[in-house]
Amino acid sequence: MPGRDAPEQAPAGPALRVVHEPGGIDLDAAERAAGQFLDALGISTASESLRGTPGRMARAYAELFSPRPFDLTTFPNEEGYAELALARRIPVRTVCEHHMLPFVGVAHVGYLPGARIVGLSKLARIVEHFACRPQVQERLTKQVADWLQTHLAPKGVGVVNEAEHTCMTLRGVQATGSSTLTSTLLGLLRTDGRSRSEFLALTGANS
Repeated sequence: MPGRDAPEQAPAGPALRVVHEPGGIDLDAAERAAGQFLDALGISTASESLRGTPGRMARAYAELFSPRPFDLTTFPNEEGYAELALARRIPVRTVCEHHMLPFVGVAHVGYLPGARIVGLSKLARIVEHFACRPQVQERLTKQVADWLQTHLAPKGVGVVNEAEHTCMTLRGVQATGSSTLTSTLLGLLRTDGRSRSEFLALTGANS
């Protein structure tokens, strides 16, 4: 296949430590704000079952917005592997920045290796890292692809996200059962037709 010649070997480097630097989480302030929010909507927190709800809300959103640090470990592509490596159905859960309601689904992340390959669990870690902030699906898809292209330097990267947005299914249009599909293709997965077709077929995006 064009462009899939065995890659040259690259020297090993230190693992990249990936840490999100939050602006600071004040759980006490968040709990007070959550209580005021519920009160403003006419929901009393005076009962025993709702008394702890503002605190639970604060802790839940703090957890959603706090990605776990990880090391991006890569390895020399000693076998000269030049075919597609794909992790399918990586769970995605994040919050729509327009309504602060969840959207959930799966991501398919693949790449054509260059001089180095990546530990496959790190593909899921990268998705989690960018999903742990208020998001829109289009941006999330592109962020994952661009980040891999920058830090792994593969011959091609492909990311497909499929998600259900509760801001569409639980409110507004109430389009129950609908899902949204987004994709970003870079390098040979964008420019080479056979590589692109293989990736999309394996993800199910062209079915």
